[in-house]
Amino acid sequence: MAATDPTPTLQTLPSDQLRALQWRFAERFDLTMLIQAVRPVARGPVARLVAQGGRNTHDWTAEKNSLLAVYDEAGITAAFLEPSQGGFIEGPKNLALALVAFELSWVDAGAATCSLASNLGIAPIHERGTPEQVAHYLPLVCPPAPGDTREATRVAFALTEPIPFVGVETGLLGGKMRVVEWQDGQEPVLNIDKRGRFITNMDFANVVTAAVDSADPRIKGSCIVILEKTDPGLWDSGVPTRKMVHQLSSTCDPVFNLNVPASRIVGGYTVKDGVIIPNFTHSDVIEAVFRRTRVTVGLMTSAKLLSAVEPIIRYQRSRFRGGETGTPGSPRYDLGLQTKQDVLHRLVDIWATGEAGAALGFATARLFDSLDPLDRQKDQLFAEQGLSGRSALKALARIQEDATDCIELRRQPEASRDNTRLTLLESNPLVQYVILDAQANVLCPACKLWNTGHGATIMREAVSLMGGYGITEDCPGFLPHKWMDAQLEATYEGPEAVQRRQLSVTMTNTLFIAQFEGWIKDLKVIAAEQPGTGACALGSAMALWLWTTRYLQTATDGNGSKLYQSNRQGITFPLADALCWLLASRQQILDVVELAQSGAADPSVAEELPGAVAFLSDLCHVQAARAAGETARICSELVFGYNLHPEWTVQACAACYGSADLDELEGIMPGIASGARGVTDITPAGQPHPSKAGPCPDTIRLQAFLRMRAKLDGCLYGFGLAKDRAANALTAVMIPEALDYPQ
Repeated sequence: MAATDPTPTLQTLPSDQLRALQWRFAERFDLTMLIQAVRPVARGPVARLVAQGGRNTHDWTAEKNSLLAVYDEAGITAAFLEPSQGGFIEGPKNLALALVAFELSWVDAGAATCSLASNLGIAPIHERGTPEQVAHYLPLVCPPAPGDTREATRVAFALTEPIPFVGVETGLLGGKMRVVEWQDGQEPVLNIDKRGRFITNMDFANVVTAAVDSADPRIKGSCIVILEKTDPGLWDSGVPTRKMVHQLSSTCDPVFNLNVPASRIVGGYTVKDGVIIPNFTHSDVIEAVFRRTRVTVGLMTSAKLLSAVEPIIRYQRSRFRGGETGTPGSPRYDLGLQTKQDVLHRLVDIWATGEAGAALGFATARLFDSLDPLDRQKDQLFAEQGLSGRSALKALARIQEDATDCIELRRQPEASRDNTRLTLLESNPLVQYVILDAQANVLCPACKLWNTGHGATIMREAVSLMGGYGITEDCPGFLPHKWMDAQLEATYEGPEAVQRRQLSVTMTNTLFIAQFEGWIKDLKVIAAEQPGTGACALGSAMALWLWTTRYLQTATDGNGSKLYQSNRQGITFPLADALCWLLASRQQILDVVELAQSGAADPSVAEELPGAVAFLSDLCHVQAARAAGETARICSELVFGYNLHPEWTVQACAACYGSADLDELEGIMPGIASGARGVTDITPAGQPHPSKAGPCPDTIRLQAFLRMRAKLDGCLYGFGLAKDRAANALTAVMIPEALDYPQ
């Protein structure tokens, strides 16, 4: 009998249930229902509008406006709200909103932005609003029920200003507020003068949360203020922005000059010595908002990459059909371009990047779902103790030691650790808050930076694999639109420099580093149990990054200047980039491990599970090798690149051994002359130096780095074989007869 290959392989594209297990929401019935409500909207009305040319104008048309009612009916608009406010999901909603963005962006990111911008607009009130503001405005966002004659409340967020380099520095505010009326015993009335730039939802928004700064000595600092279209004064939605991307969202440059009561200051205010002091600056508010909403933007780009897989496979297989040389049943007819390894390997890279980005994005969303309740408890505890501002920061700093102990105790064997103290620490909400907060402060900007930045680059690869079809309006899967949209997503909510700047500060936090060390150990365990995931290479790469980070924090360059400091972004930014590669790959591996474990107990995925786990493990290996390579390159450049290279100067050569010196030592140490000439730069007397800058650099003090780098290179064993297996699987995986959108 002919031998058969027992290795399982991918049979079909991953099912919804498999994804739910992989991304850890299989037990959330509410999220499953949410996806089932959003997907028909994305692949129905949204896809049809794109196919009919709805993206060909930047104006907000009646056809685009009709999507708002569809969002309302599907429950997308209310997904942000609590059940008491008209929503249907109880508790934190970071993962829920991430799934909404993912499903809509699978078809069109502009449609996702239109939906999510409403959440962004109301988020300042949700995160930092007074109880009265929350109770008033959040229920208004819920679409009117049948029979309710009130106008639907649509919200926008006006942060950026029409100033040079808009969006780069969120601390610069052109919007101003002044006191126009303040009678004894009455609430002050403020004049808000604000010009916005690139503000989403302005064609239909009737409530705006706007960032403004004081232009009056009776007001201190900046704040976010709530504006309503019915307020007295000027409300000009502005002209549409002539953008080339995200055309299914409304974007304008509005102008506001309105008088509003001071109670509209988000979070409230106090009065001291006749001066209005907002309880939260605009920076306080946007920090709380952006650290969550950046995750959904990152997932929008990852959705594009994963959505490109099916159209590319279909294009590759059908590329040569219809020609005289390709007859049914022949490899040329059945596989088309997939008979060529190059296109398969490139598609593997696209799929692996999409998996890593989705894994990192959903993991960060789940992290915020865990962090949000702790954040509320922390605020409540501090309020009871009268702590705010610097006093609150000092209180959190005192918790750091306990948090470090908690991390260390978790890593110790259960039989030998102090379980009583561990239980006490794990029951302390402040300890758990600072541990998760240290993670979130890194994972959030990392997700936004890597998913959108590297994702946009890889999306270009997806378009190129479609050949000339990739730059046509009728390209399957709307891939050219998605490629262009990805460029904008890389700048949303802070361009890449903003994310790298935040990472350069947070990635050296002692609590994060303590957890990072534990993650390295965990990967070594995974490598022993599931070596095909590439966990060995990734663990070695993470160890190399950690060594490099610690070295750069204490080392100086060839001129004696400190290397790791805030203004040396040539050091800190590349190091942040390397960390993003590592974090994305790590979470991708953890997702496959989770899938293998939880899927074994789920009979609904029994048939597809073995092949899916094998294929996704190979994708993990491919991505881990790429992450290791990028990390090794960056670390080598930083460790060696800031040392002075030796030169052939008179001063430098005065201390060097010459050929005659070695000959004299030959009588004492036989063989030294020939040995030294073989490994060092020895210039014979009377002859010129070799044609290069100088003697080879001395690397003795960096031997530890060289050993780790050599070990990492060795850990890449098997990477090429994994990529070949994944590529071969793409030639056999079954796909539907036709793309399921537009419908």
